[in-house]
Amino acid sequence: MIFWLWLCGALPASTGQPDSELLARYLEEKLMADHSFAEQVARRVPRQTRFLQRLETRPRMSEFNVKSTIISRYAFTTVSCTMVNSGSEAREAVFEMQIPAAAFISNFTMSIGNKTYYGEVTGKEKKNGSEDKAKSKKPPSPTGGGENGYETFKASINIPRKMQANFLLHYEELLQRRLGKYEYTVSIRPQQLVGRLRVEVNILENSGIVSLEVPPLRNSKHKGNGKVEGDTSPPPSTVIGHTKTLAKVTFSPNVVQQSKIARNGILGDFIVRYDVNRELSVGDVQILNGYFVHYFAPKDLPPLPKNVVFVLDSSASMVGTKLRQTKEALFTILQDLRPEDHFNIIGFSNRIKVWQQDQLVPVTPNNIRDAKKYIHNMSPTGGTNINGALQTGAKLLNDYITQNDIDARSVSLIIFLTDGRPTVGETQSSKILSNTKEAIRDKFCLFTIGIGNDVDYKLLERMALENCGMTRRFQEDEDAASQLKGFYDEIGTPLLSDIRIDYPEDSVEQVTQNFFPNYFNGSEIIIAGKLINRTSDSLHVEVTASNSKKYILLKTDVGIDLPSRNDIRGVPGLEDGKGDQNYIERAWSYLTIKELLNSWLKSDDSQEKDYLMEKAKSMALTYNFVTPFTFLKMKEAGLYSEPPQEEHISPSTEGIGEKLQSLQGHKAPPGTRKIKTIFVYVSHICSLSMSADGDPHFVIDFPSSKFSVCFNIDGEPGDILRLVSDHKESGVTVNGQLIGAPAPPNGHKKHRTYFSTITILSNKPERSYLEITPTRIILDDGERLVLSCGRSATVKSRSLEVSISASSNVTVTIRDTISFIILIHHYKNPAPYQKDHLGFYISNSKGLSPDSHGLLGQFLKDEVKLLQESLNMSNPLAGQNKTEAVKSNPTNTLKVKGRLVPVVWKQRRIYNGQQEVDCWFAKNNADKLIDGSYRDYLASHPFDTGTSFGMI
Repeated sequence: MIFWLWLCGALPASTGQPDSELLARYLEEKLMADHSFAEQVARRVPRQTRFLQRLETRPRMSEFNVKSTIISRYAFTTVSCTMVNSGSEAREAVFEMQIPAAAFISNFTMSIGNKTYYGEVTGKEKKNGSEDKAKSKKPPSPTGGGENGYETFKASINIPRKMQANFLLHYEELLQRRLGKYEYTVSIRPQQLVGRLRVEVNILENSGIVSLEVPPLRNSKHKGNGKVEGDTSPPPSTVIGHTKTLAKVTFSPNVVQQSKIARNGILGDFIVRYDVNRELSVGDVQILNGYFVHYFAPKDLPPLPKNVVFVLDSSASMVGTKLRQTKEALFTILQDLRPEDHFNIIGFSNRIKVWQQDQLVPVTPNNIRDAKKYIHNMSPTGGTNINGALQTGAKLLNDYITQNDIDARSVSLIIFLTDGRPTVGETQSSKILSNTKEAIRDKFCLFTIGIGNDVDYKLLERMALENCGMTRRFQEDEDAASQLKGFYDEIGTPLLSDIRIDYPEDSVEQVTQNFFPNYFNGSEIIIAGKLINRTSDSLHVEVTASNSKKYILLKTDVGIDLPSRNDIRGVPGLEDGKGDQNYIERAWSYLTIKELLNSWLKSDDSQEKDYLMEKAKSMALTYNFVTPFTFLKMKEAGLYSEPPQEEHISPSTEGIGEKLQSLQGHKAPPGTRKIKTIFVYVSHICSLSMSADGDPHFVIDFPSSKFSVCFNIDGEPGDILRLVSDHKESGVTVNGQLIGAPAPPNGHKKHRTYFSTITILSNKPERSYLEITPTRIILDDGERLVLSCGRSATVKSRSLEVSISASSNVTVTIRDTISFIILIHHYKNPAPYQKDHLGFYISNSKGLSPDSHGLLGQFLKDEVKLLQESLNMSNPLAGQNKTEAVKSNPTNTLKVKGRLVPVVWKQRRIYNGQQEVDCWFAKNNADKLIDGSYRDYLASHPFDTGTSFGMI
């Protein structure tokens, strides 16, 4: 699947580029002509800056960062990228990232200048017609455009001259154990040398980390750079450190080191492998916040005997490299068969040839020798009869099981390999699927392998799913033979069969798959679910299975006093995590959605498919995952916001928010939905009419009078100001609590105050409240939800919507008629007089009543008049331009509800200092401008709705 975005904008200029980026640009230009130049580049770069700017034809990637946190096998990954257009005209920049096909995108954000774009997760509508449904609901799988097991995410943006664009991509995945290790992979293919490139992987495994390794960068023949034969050392600049339960791996090559790896900026895959300690025979059960995940991977068991049939494509399309690599892999696989195994080989094209008719033969030196001769003599010819080959293989294995006194605990399987699509015999996929399922009848498993770009991967994937197997796809390159052997190694050593894992029915619910036909050495069985009784002291677990000697029954009680063990807050190295890090719940949701997608793919019943689709869609919307049944609508943040900062994705349900679906302006690959290119236009932020921000400075715009009024409130730290009070009519109240800070040097104030907390209460149609701070948001509408301000998210209830733009602003919409925007101010290196604080803006007041009150609310319906007689009418500008005449008179008088208010002309900066507002300033805590005095607007506590004005 390829995700595609195209946006354009015309925005203010950004800052200049750092020396490291100039170094990358110069080095790439010079390497085109001189491959040995890398050693000299560092001292020659400064003299070439002007030359580089003249030659540059595309936006440069100045920064590429990947930060990942892996907690109990569940990985959160953030990719941040900055591209700079130093040219004299707008240019297109393409951000491209390969992500694992099994991962779910959980967020994508972009910013150009002062505009930030984000997505809102939305469910796809049901399509009419089975073909459309099949295309739009295709579960994630590798595509022809990427390497094995990967999808390509692309975002194309038109960057105005002298500006930069920032990209922030988030995705999540549950790592699978293969060949005894978990493998986490990051694709590093920026397509150019990068001034600042860094990958950071943090791992927390409470069971204990063992066998941590970082192999050389992995690349394919297509990418033009394979690893050095026999080299097992980590890539240059890699730093590895770990304790018993924590590990941190960083990779940060400078441009010289990058150029030695790949001159074109395609470095390869950065890989971290590790395993964990296993002590309990029943497995590792982790429990947190009412959810559990159970990892079961027993070791030191004798292998089960195998009955295996190899079904190999020998059609004409296999000519050359593909057949040669298949033969090489099979030669090695045959050598690995054990004496207790039995096997046979079927070659197929338009004809089907069985090596040993009507039997499986034992593993003996003579049989292995003869099998190798048979494989060696296979020649590519004819078409592809997939249906006939599978029917023959299934009949051969079924007859062998039925007619022979085989070990009841042996494992039977078919390994099927092809490079194409059915062209001979039955060619309809649905018929091949039903025929295969009928022939196998759940007696053994089918494992499928596809080679090259022409293979019908969807058919192979579904055949494996429907028959308890797995599928792999390999590209036709120099690595295919070892990849084939690696896949066989995953399934070549079965240790257990008929594994069932049970928990008391009155203790758990919504448990994922708990029966597994086989367990292979080096793999892992994972089950997750929800606890019904959170107050219980323990969870009973039973595991039943068969191995080569006996039936196995394992029982244990797992303590539920584990929050302290599984809670990662305060763990050194994971300081960026915020709030309740419920990674176990997200692992449960990930597994559940994957199982629903697989069940949808296997089902032939339309009603069942609709049910599975709706259930998967609902869960994906709840956890903000991009799946085949959900997508993301593009939106632009309504306020100025900081460019998205690289943020450590903490493992939490908090704020894992908006994601960007494939907004494609090019030809979509097969099986994906085509969406037109989208242009985004959003109104300016200056439409906001009232605000309270900074120290705090209040600004009120009066559109009909064509001027603004401003005032300060010099409150005390701890004061709670009533900003909007309309509890009786609309049911809405807004209070803001002040925090203190020392006054700046040489300032006239004894201290400064800022809003540290904004509380929004609404009691119609039902009671709910929001408590917003610079770091978190608490939403309580009957159920309490804690969100992080550091990550984008959208939460909707019947009458309330909260939309978070990460570390920038929070938009609160009540019944679609009232909207508030809370700006988040963070200081990276604050002075003593600076505190992280909030700004409050009213963007839509239609739903507030004429009786609204509060420091801002009282001005929603009333107009303020500037007395004409106070103007200096002798000013020659007075007759030409009223506004200019007003400005020329530094003092004036406003008339507010019969009160005369002296004011002076001032300018205020709002929206993070990005916009200036000319206003008439009322002194002395807005004396006479507001009803009563400042102290009449003090609330007794954050949730005080103030039923009468002036009463605390």
